Amino acid sequence: MSQPRRRLLLDECVDRRLALHLRPHEVSTVAKAGWSGVKNGQLLRRAEQDFEILITVDRNLSFQQSVIDFKLAVIVLHAASNRLDALLPLVPQLLQAIASATPGQVIPVS
Repeated sequence: MSQPRRRLLLDECVDRRLALHLRPHEVSTVAKAGWSGVKNGQLLRRAEQDFEILITVDRNLSFQQSVIDFKLAVIVLHAASNRLDALLPLVPQLLQAIASATPGQVIPVS
């Protein structure tokens, strides 16, 4: 059974080429949305309007913001760097996290 398509937003710290590996999901980036430089709290408020999940490598986001107050999930990628070659090994676990993510949840993927 195939997974439902989810609306994902890649934080500006995540290599945008990761989107190619997240099919069939609908993926956009913070830059494409015109939100570059927007701070975490405001970014979450904007993102929850159009997206189901924010994907980031910012490990501090969940400490700085109460994600439970937002209508989206946050997936935090724990990799050696934010380069694509460091993120690609996380794709299988990331896809599983995308499938199970619920609003207000922070999911670490390592």
